[in-house]
Amino acid sequence: MGFASVALSASLGLFLGMLLAIEVGRHLGARGVDEGQKSDKQSAGLIDGAIFGLMGLLIAFTFSGAASRLDHRRNLVMNEANAIGTAYLRLNLLPTESQPPLRDLFRQYLDARLDVFQKLPDMVAAEASLVRANNLQSQIWPMAVKACQASGSVPATTLLLSALNEMFDSATLRTMTSRVMHPPVVIFIMLFALALFSSLMAGYSMGSSRDSNRFHVVGFAAIIAVTVYVILDIEYPRAGLIRVDAVDQVLVELRNSMQ
Repeated sequence: MGFASVALSASLGLFLGMLLAIEVGRHLGARGVDEGQKSDKQSAGLIDGAIFGLMGLLIAFTFSGAASRLDHRRNLVMNEANAIGTAYLRLNLLPTESQPPLRDLFRQYLDARLDVFQKLPDMVAAEASLVRANNLQSQIWPMAVKACQASGSVPATTLLLSALNEMFDSATLRTMTSRVMHPPVVIFIMLFALALFSSLMAGYSMGSSRDSNRFHVVGFAAIIAVTVYVILDIEYPRAGLIRVDAVDQVLVELRNSMQ
């Protein structure tokens, strides 16, 4: 099952769970009224307001964090493209006979880096491309060092090797960001739990009324479920409906310029 299916299933489960929690809350509230239990509506309203405020705050921070990380991932793609392009141009500082094999390795390396992210959410294929890219790094560096030593040019050595180091660092940063730069799972668990508990409290408050407005109930549950789905989709932009593939065009254009 792909990530999009998991996120959709989780959001649908939250939607149904919220509807069930509201109905359970209504039943408990109505039973309390039938049994003649007295309730402090003012205090209950303050508690409900605090709970809903906490849920709104958690949703806002989670959504804001996911959106900012999406922008950060886009910037990382641009930074990697700039680093590869700079290093490729600085190959001109090497002796003419040393350039063709390095340029060929650069083209293979960029193809591998493109495959790492374009093959997601197929983790097996993406991991194979990552291994290939790392192997090409281990070939590019010693070959570049040897070519710099053969040139005997200090400026060429300094400029090219520093550009290669930045290219490899940007690749590592982008790869690790895609893997580990996510909120702890407990944040999402808390978000789901708070949504269900808020629904239970809302249903309990509605239990004192015999009238039932299904439109508001369904609308409330649907809005929260859709919002959570969008948060999950933004958090994993290579796996769901929201994608960052368009920014990869920068790397594609760079690759075309290497012909």
